[in-house]
Amino acid sequence: MRFATIRTSQGLRLHVRASSGYVDLANASGDASLVSLEGMINGGSAALAAAASASSGSGPEFSGTDFAPSTPNPPRILCLGVNYADHAIEGGRAVPTWPESFVRGAGSVIGAYDDLVKPALSERFDYEAELAIVIGKGGRYIKAEGAYEAIFGYSAMNDGSAREWQRAATQWTPGKNFEGTMPIGPEVVTNDEVDVTNLAISSTLNGQVMQSASTSDMIVSVARAVEYFSTFTTLRPGDVIATGTPGGVGFARTPPVWMLPGDTIEVTVEGIGTITNHVVAEEGAPTDWAWMPLVAKTSTL
Repeated sequence: MRFATIRTSQGLRLHVRASSGYVDLANASGDASLVSLEGMINGGSAALAAAASASSGSGPEFSGTDFAPSTPNPPRILCLGVNYADHAIEGGRAVPTWPESFVRGAGSVIGAYDDLVKPALSERFDYEAELAIVIGKGGRYIKAEGAYEAIFGYSAMNDGSAREWQRAATQWTPGKNFEGTMPIGPEVVTNDEVDVTNLAISSTLNGQVMQSASTSDMIVSVARAVEYFSTFTTLRPGDVIATGTPGGVGFARTPPVWMLPGDTIEVTVEGIGTITNHVVAEEGAPTDWAWMPLVAKTSTL
């Protein structure tokens, strides 16, 4: 099944893709808890049965910014970095033998067709096409062979990155957490709909293909990613795991290619969906700010 969180006059409401259009799950089932993806995941098999029943009906079509983030408020976004060999090589790194990982906050999340906000304090705003895993029942110490039982579904995402902030120190957190830089959606697609082991993944900037690869090229597979993160933390319903990006990113090009206001960036994951975002300038940022990695002086500290 395919689920979308839709912006309505009643607020954010979870819908299931039906034979025609989308059906509001809480309305169709009479179960108010199914108004959200969180409620859907926590509802288990009964909720899935209600969604399956609703998906045989019909509802309105939606487009553009009707689609909220497919996961509007994920508890955590656990991210793999440098998870494709060609991305490691293009950045002058050895192919990793241990996962590179970091965390994003929910404040960076936006919808599949929302404006992508270029941070005012970044001159090196980069794109990263990724497959996102949405955790279902989750758990701790989940072996790879049982990983898919812990997963609810998948979305397409763009891990928009302020590169100079990412590289100003040894930790990546600032460069990966500017507000409004991680579109995800438009739907969450369940395991029964797609085999994620070999899906085409790409990004297109202003009509030019920048990245083109397959999820089969991942160093740490989807199943192994669940195994890895569940080693040190209990994966909870609604958590997102970002699985890394292939080669072709902007910083590695000659000359580098950065996203700028007025650009359009598109990310497609085969069988999952396409997100398309217009890049806009951040509004309301200070014009004179002490923390700027490209011009930082030791006196800043």
